Amino acid sequence: MALVAVTAAGRAAAAELAARWPAARLYPGRARDALAAAVTDGVDGVVCFLATGATVRLLDGLLRGKDHDPGVVCVDEARRFAVALCGGHAGGANRLAEQVADVFDATPVITTASDVTGVAALDGLGAEAGFTVDAGAQLAAVGAAMLSGQPVTLHTDAVWPLPALPPSVRTAGPRGTEPRTADRPGADPGASDGPAGGTVAGEIHITDRLLPDPPAGAVPRVVYRPPSLVVGVGASRGAPAAEIDTLIDAALAGAGLSPAAVSHLATVTAKADEAGLLQVAARRGWPLVVHTAEELAGVTVPHPSEVVRAAVGTPSVAEAACLLSAPARRTDGPPGQVAPGQVATAGAGTPADGHTAGTAGAAGTVAGAELVVAKQVSAHATVAVARHRPRGRLAVVGLGPGDRGLLTGRARAELRRAGVVVGLDQYVASVADLLPAGVRVLASGLGDEQARAQAAVDQARAGHAVALIGSGDAGIYAMGSPALDLADGSFDVVAVPGVTAALAAAALLGAPLGHDHALISLSDLHTPWERIVHRIRAVADADLAVAFYNPRSRTRRHHLPDALAALAAARPPGTPVGLVTDAFRPGQRVTVTTLGALTGGDGGNADAAERERLLDLVGMTTTVVVGSSRTRLRAGLVVTPRDYAWS
Repeated sequence: MALVAVTAAGRAAAAELAARWPAARLYPGRARDALAAAVTDGVDGVVCFLATGATVRLLDGLLRGKDHDPGVVCVDEARRFAVALCGGHAGGANRLAEQVADVFDATPVITTASDVTGVAALDGLGAEAGFTVDAGAQLAAVGAAMLSGQPVTLHTDAVWPLPALPPSVRTAGPRGTEPRTADRPGADPGASDGPAGGTVAGEIHITDRLLPDPPAGAVPRVVYRPPSLVVGVGASRGAPAAEIDTLIDAALAGAGLSPAAVSHLATVTAKADEAGLLQVAARRGWPLVVHTAEELAGVTVPHPSEVVRAAVGTPSVAEAACLLSAPARRTDGPPGQVAPGQVATAGAGTPADGHTAGTAGAAGTVAGAELVVAKQVSAHATVAVARHRPRGRLAVVGLGPGDRGLLTGRARAELRRAGVVVGLDQYVASVADLLPAGVRVLASGLGDEQARAQAAVDQARAGHAVALIGSGDAGIYAMGSPALDLADGSFDVVAVPGVTAALAAAALLGAPLGHDHALISLSDLHTPWERIVHRIRAVADADLAVAFYNPRSRTRRHHLPDALAALAAARPPGTPVGLVTDAFRPGQRVTVTTLGALTGGDGGNADAAERERLLDLVGMTTTVVVGSSRTRLRAGLVVTPRDYAWS
């Protein structure tokens, strides 16, 4: 990351950014020279503490094209705005502007049409799934058609976990049928095609198959190559790289498959150091993933060989390796991802990027894999090709307590990239303006938690990009648990933490959870009340501060008084208690009282009417925080000391 600044204020801001981002550095010298050096160095992004007009003039002659240029962001002298100047999608300037704005508490300024309108940007579509774009793609023309709401036809071989596409994009059905909306990312399989009519203004193809050149006068098109293919290779010792290359090319061409859709090469561990194979991997920019002979021997293949078994310990290398080895991601991703030309070991059915792959079943079949090119043989090598079914993606997203300022950037990003959003109707409504155009929403009311979890998992299994949303943190008394309890390894899972109710309430009260504490739900809908009481007594014995979720409803009137009585038996009546309702939402109410006032345990001084008044403040949107015996009030704030020796 390059930083460019010429004024004292700009250099100070750059220094602050560099302190936050170790990978960022200030390029010295005149602004023009600094920018030229940064572009020459091939940096991923540039933050200029300059006016946009000046930066535009300085960039003249330095940029080559959107597929090559870094994202450039301009920050004004007062740090009020972070403007994505160029390279918004491909160069990452839009995301960089948001990140810079977070650091300076500034406003990100993003003007790319797709972001402003909520329509998926074609130049970044599928990037996180490893898509590449064929040369000659008419991104601008097809993108303009989408933005204008003109009909665009989507041709895809499979359901991929992509962001939602607008309703004007209709998926082509089987040959000889009309386009339909139902198979576009996130679309409802039972949806109608909507209004008929209108000339198709563009085409989007997502395929690993070779396509004929479009005829003269054809509508503009964009062809994406998904990483759906794995090439398995077996080789004799000393097999020439040219021979392996030729065999791979022949296998792919013979099946009408594009080399651009190959995720990686796969072979047996014994061939991890095979020079010719390593040269092929490096030259083509494909990772090489290796499997043990034992793993490969467990895969049923159509052409096993006892000669191969005698040589390397498995009756198949090429066919078994391409079937067993799920595609590895080709874009920037989490640690553990395989880089082009790199050798990685994938344990039984585990791809190189660490995500679960299809595994060999009892009969040796591999879930999600199809052999599309059987073993091809040359003098010193064998090659086979498998197509792997896309893996869906389930994002469990915490929305926080409700205040937009407490909704994380990661949560916003997951909402933008979802094709399907599942959640409680009121939570979906709260973020409706953040959802992309064309997203499919599966909303339901209170009490349908299990059905929501099942719906989210079903959509992820079908290959969609799903966001399952919940308030607070989705993993705490929310949808994360019932949904992930249904996980079977057939789809990827990510979790986005949110500010949970206990933390929101604690922030409004002071620091009541400053030492060891517990969270307990008082709802006995799914947990026997006797078990809940046992846990409360354990918390009382341990002298932990505690936050009670779901403390009181219209039908559960005795639960909170009983819980408070159990705590009062083990801590003084003056113990502070916070009653926080609708934290960081409209109608927020914060009340600080004592355990004695709520239980009558202050020696008879507590008025019964006052006790009932306090209890009546508590509802299902209230979090009740009870301090430990060490908790005290300081200037109206509830504080549980850490009790550390600081010196």
